[in-house]
Amino acid sequence: MTGGQHVLEVEGLKAGYGGVEVLRGIDLAVGPGEIVAVLGSNGVGKTTLNKVLSGVLPARAGQITFEGRRLDGVDAAAIVEAGLIQVPEGRKIFPNLDIQENLELGSYRRARKNRARNLERVYETFPRLRERRTQAAGTLSGGEQQMLAIGRGMMAEPRLLILDEPSLGLSPLLVEEMFTLIRRLNADGMPIMLVEQNVVQSLEIASRAYIVENGLVTMSGNAAEIAADPELRRAYLGL
Repeated sequence: MTGGQHVLEVEGLKAGYGGVEVLRGIDLAVGPGEIVAVLGSNGVGKTTLNKVLSGVLPARAGQITFEGRRLDGVDAAAIVEAGLIQVPEGRKIFPNLDIQENLELGSYRRARKNRARNLERVYETFPRLRERRTQAAGTLSGGEQQMLAIGRGMMAEPRLLILDEPSLGLSPLLVEEMFTLIRRLNADGMPIMLVEQNVVQSLEIASRAYIVENGLVTMSGNAAEIAADPELRRAYLGL
């Protein structure tokens, strides 16, 4: 695996908090145009991985290569400017600002000159947001807030979009809608790293997947093959 073939490549990544090592040598890669699922139950290190990739938490060892450029040790603002964009778990919208203001903040560091064009693209993707663009973001439903968070990420013209638990807290119907949307964004050519606890639906839309347990990748490969793996079915699906 060379950085040239991949949008994102992570090798031997270690990180943690204080004396606790959470990531114990993670290896993963996302190629052009792929949806790659990073799956695991709560507390296995998925959020820590995202914090390191976004520059919020320093790596203790290993390297991160994004479009051929080393990003470990680079600050969060420069990572956004490079086009590695995250939609964080819990949405992290600004509740007192309206929808349009939240979206415009997505282009604060990157793609500012294309703001009007990208805003139109987001509104085409999410007609509900256009209808309510002057509404305070905090008054939206959970599903609408998730749309807003993804729309805000799209405003930065991501070279890679990392979605952290996008289905969390949504009704089954909205979860279905969310996964359909992720597939549609990817069909337009956007590589996506999908970090999820929802193993079944993530594997349905991903091309490849990594299963993380206790800070290490314990299984990786073609998503359909992983979905059929008896060990995974036993561990995650109770089958």
